[in-house]
Amino acid sequence: MLSTTVKNLSSTQIDKLKKFGSRVNEFSADFVVCDADGEVILLCDGSKNKADNGPLGQINGDNINSGRYVQYAKRCIETGGQVSRFDDDGTILAVVLKFGSESNSVAIIDLAEIEAGCDNADTQSYKLSGIFSEMLVLLAESFNTSAKAEEQIDMVSNELAHTYEELVLLHKVSTHMKLTESDANFLQMACDSLTNIVSVEGIAILLERMVGDQEFMVVVAGSGLIDIDERMAGVLRGRLTTEIDSGKEALLDSDVDDKFKYDWPENIKNIIAVPLCGKDKGESHLPESSRSRSRIIGMMVAINRIDKPDFDSTDIKLFNSVANSCAVFVENGRLFKDLQELFIGSLRALTNSIDAKDQYTRGHSERVAFISRWIADKLVAKGLLTEEQLHRIYLSGLLHDIGKIGVDESVLRKKGKLTEEERDCIKTHPSIGAGILNEIKQMRDIVPGILCHHERIDGRGYPNGLIGDEIPLMGKIIGLADSFDAMTSDRVYRPAMTVEEAIEEIEKCIGSQFGGEVVKAFIESDVYHMWAVMQDGFREMYGANNLVEYGTLAVGTLIR
Repeated sequence: MLSTTVKNLSSTQIDKLKKFGSRVNEFSADFVVCDADGEVILLCDGSKNKADNGPLGQINGDNINSGRYVQYAKRCIETGGQVSRFDDDGTILAVVLKFGSESNSVAIIDLAEIEAGCDNADTQSYKLSGIFSEMLVLLAESFNTSAKAEEQIDMVSNELAHTYEELVLLHKVSTHMKLTESDANFLQMACDSLTNIVSVEGIAILLERMVGDQEFMVVVAGSGLIDIDERMAGVLRGRLTTEIDSGKEALLDSDVDDKFKYDWPENIKNIIAVPLCGKDKGESHLPESSRSRSRIIGMMVAINRIDKPDFDSTDIKLFNSVANSCAVFVENGRLFKDLQELFIGSLRALTNSIDAKDQYTRGHSERVAFISRWIADKLVAKGLLTEEQLHRIYLSGLLHDIGKIGVDESVLRKKGKLTEEERDCIKTHPSIGAGILNEIKQMRDIVPGILCHHERIDGRGYPNGLIGDEIPLMGKIIGLADSFDAMTSDRVYRPAMTVEEAIEEIEKCIGSQFGGEVVKAFIESDVYHMWAVMQDGFREMYGANNLVEYGTLAVGTLIR
């Protein structure tokens, strides 16, 4: 049995040919389709209908001499006529079908069985061959028209698919524009995504970087086979600037038609470079009309188009779209970092001013933030907290006493014993602090630590007298950190405890003031090592001058 071959045929075309073959088979005639290579791709045996031993249009080669039909098909293509007649008695009708602009096939009707059954062969044969000729003409016209239509559909479909890929890419790029993400991660994602839809040997993104007192273009992300050294980066920057100044959108260079005008490495056959543009930070004081709207802060570069001879306007459009998104991310990231640093600086200034109200608590908030983070880091290692929660605990520790801004300074500075009324006044500071930060939507996640850092496991704490697990973990951590720093700091009524004495006191208070799981994490964290880091100005934890940088990172978690 000869099976159907669907080469060059769509399912719609196959169905159309089967339906036509069924009609021809009703008259016990055979219907055959051959491709331009002489291969039979469809056989509809008319004898099946005559013998009633199979469904109409059954594809079967058992009773058909396919070889001779192939010969007729080749002769039909050569003649190029509308309908060709073959065999001595003209019982073979054939017509060319176009399945595409360059793919010709032939449809054949064999009337031999009909001729043998006619009483008046000459008259009947003439009439039937005329009818079947008309049928073949209509079939050919139908296929020629549909072939053109399908070619147009394919063209539009390919264009739509390409546009869709671009939209998916741009959507992916835009959804990854998290301000807390690093330049390197975001730009690498952009390179990798572009490589997936654009056939090139390599893509790279370069950004301005200060090296000493000079500015250079440095590769910060890349995919594929691409190597841009300092000399090439300089040439690219100069050439791209010239092209942009002349009103062009990109730098395109190719040796496809003529030799390179510029000295690129030998492996580069064609190259495209598009700018990443940002506002000119050096001219912000000038009116808009008097300063340039943008400057080149980076470049996206790709080399060696694989699936076509050269880069073109379509590539320029796509690369510019992605480059614009990358530029927006980089510029927003820089602005955001500046604002983060300003914000964390303002927080520290605020907490320092509160600590300064009491000579015995200077630096207290910074230390509590550090100790809280130290304890939380141990709980992260145990899987009880996430990295994001770690950063928020740090911020909550930094701001845990912010409510003291609403407490009378004379009470805070009082050296003697506090009255009951004064103690009640002091006890309001967690609620005041929580009330302040609750007004800021992004700060609400750190409020539990501020509100609950004076709560006790036994319910004798304030402001709400919470018991056991009613106290949030953040509150338990900051409460322990606050107590440890208070114990190890000088007070007007007593000298500072040693680390050993403070640890001993904390262990005595498990189950009454402190939760056992938090105390355990604190002890296991190597308190003596923590103390040494504190005495060294936190440099081991944050780096020499990176307290602000870590605070900036912590603030970034609030906007996620």
